[in-house]
Amino acid sequence: MTAARRHHEPPSLSDRLRNTQVMTRPLMLDIIAHVCRRFPSLGPSERTARIMRLIDVEAWADATLALVELELPLWQVRRIAYDEGEWHCALSRERELPDWLDAAVEASHVDLSLALLSAFIEVEALALEVSRPSVPTVRPASDPLYEPVGCENFG
Repeated sequence: MTAARRHHEPPSLSDRLRNTQVMTRPLMLDIIAHVCRRFPSLGPSERTARIMRLIDVEAWADATLALVELELPLWQVRRIAYDEGEWHCALSRERELPDWLDAAVEASHVDLSLALLSAFIEVEALALEVSRPSVPTVRPASDPLYEPVGCENFG
């Protein structure tokens, strides 16, 4: 799957999560299929089998935390809070920094697992944006006799 195609999918998944009231197995598997990069490349391993067992027993929050651990090894849960009927979750790379110095990614939802998944998808979308070069790459000239020449007169 190309990076350009993957770049367009996380916003639609974010909207889908925002409008969903309850986590389901098809939704979780769809997120794994479209967002996760390490999960498919590991194949059947102990870590992926654990995540699948958590999905099978519908332990959505635990499955999401295991996905964060697998897919985003440099990120950690900074905060999980329940306020006025909504779960607020923040993922951070520098959990020990004060709030005002940290660039945490936050998400909220009425369901804890959906709030965690929303933050996870936002981090994955950020990772895709950062991995793209800021300037286009220049292909080398196709002419084998091409040789760059300096035009400055230093004499």
